[in-house]
Amino acid sequence: RYVLLLDPMLATGGSAIKAVEILKEQGVPEERIIFINLIAAPEGLRRFCSKFPALRVITGWIDKGLNDKAFIIPGLGDFGERR
Repeated sequence: RYVLLLDPMLATGGSAIKAVEILKEQGVPEERIIFINLIAAPEGLRRFCSKFPALRVITGWIDKGLNDKAFIIPGLGDFGERR
């Protein structure tokens, strides 16, 4: 069995890292976690993948990077505020 961890955007990687840490604390092996997202920033991907090298990542698009507020650019804006 696998755990699919879904998140629309990966900016700095902080939220995704915390989610994986919680899954691992609950006994889920890193190699059984698949992280799936729509858009990622290269900075967040590097941080996330270096912390969990056995975890698989599927992303739809790698955007240009992060702005000074750590938002993905050009990005989607605040995905959680979309209706």
